[in-house]
Amino acid sequence: MGLTGNLKTVSFSDVLQLLSTGKKTGILTMAADSRKKEIAFKEGNIIFASSVNSNEDLLGSLLLKRGQISKKDLERAIALHKSSGRALGATLIDMQLFDKQEVAECLRMQIEEIVYNLFSWVEGEFSFAEGVSPDNAPFTVNLSTMNIILEGTRRIDEWMEIQKVLPPNDILLRVRISPKLNSEEITLSLDEFKILTLINGERTMPEIIEASPIGEFPTCRGLYRLIVNSLVENAGKSERDQIRQDEDEEEIILGIIFKLYNSCFLKTRKIIEGVVGNTNPGYNSFISSFRRGVLVFFPGADITDDSGPSFEKFIEEVKKIPEAVRMHRLLAMLEDMLSEQLEYIFVRLGKRPFRDAIGGVKKEISEPLAMRRELVKKYRLDENFYDSIKKAERTIRIMSGES
Repeated sequence: MGLTGNLKTVSFSDVLQLLSTGKKTGILTMAADSRKKEIAFKEGNIIFASSVNSNEDLLGSLLLKRGQISKKDLERAIALHKSSGRALGATLIDMQLFDKQEVAECLRMQIEEIVYNLFSWVEGEFSFAEGVSPDNAPFTVNLSTMNIILEGTRRIDEWMEIQKVLPPNDILLRVRISPKLNSEEITLSLDEFKILTLINGERTMPEIIEASPIGEFPTCRGLYRLIVNSLVENAGKSERDQIRQDEDEEEIILGIIFKLYNSCFLKTRKIIEGVVGNTNPGYNSFISSFRRGVLVFFPGADITDDSGPSFEKFIEEVKKIPEAVRMHRLLAMLEDMLSEQLEYIFVRLGKRPFRDAIGGVKKEISEPLAMRRELVKKYRLDENFYDSIKKAERTIRIMSGES
């Protein structure tokens, strides 16, 4: 089976589902810029995953963060692993630093985090080599690919709510001395307790994630719960990460808006094109209305070209709007455009493609909204985007006769 493509046209979850239902055995390679990851399958289930050309050994980093190995012992193990060519996990067992079960547990966590991280990728090439086995994989797991798809999709939805609460990247966090609890007591999970021990008033959220032993998403989810339950508070801005005075704040936020909505518009077009085909009169009708709206802010763009419009021309058009109302008018118009496109998908294609479109645009927003959290919150970009989706869903409920 020769399977190749780009995540702009086929989502990562769709690729996983195809390999799972086909009970395929082989290696799926994902590549974007300098990042490259490989996932090994056996009869449709995931048995191994690795980050290729990583700057650090993920297993060693995980063990170090969890306090299960000293830096000196890890350096010795890595040196031996490189000289012998044996996998680091096997080397650690050879050195009698860990037993097989301990290494297997950490490898399972590492494999899951590598795969879940790929759900946030919005672009990149993929290829599947059937019948190939992973090199240097002394330990394998047996993960249900369908369960991974369900969890990965759930994480995308949960991430939307989490991002509303997480602080900007330049904010220091500290534990509240006298927390105001909504109830008399609160029970912390083990993960939340581990995160709480990392919060000292001197770390920002990215630094807490870097130091955390449980992976990025579980750490963000734990921080979310700690903040919502008033156990953690803002300790002021980190001087290391304050916005430089010479930065053009408006241009930065316009760059985020451009990337956010351009990605979403491409996703809706691809869904329609994938269902009806680009020669269908319905597709041509959509492109005609799409062009009338999009070219207001993306002048000169070829709507059917995946390379996307020019950011410079976008800036030029936006700055023709009076400064006093510029941001409000821009976001209102983009919000209406996205809502109309989602409604169009429901009217022409039905509920299933509409739900696929909602899921697709939710996935597209994770990267742009994480670029500069302090500016995203200041300009309420997340709220505007969610309003686009809520507006479309309200209209669909009315059209469907639902309350």
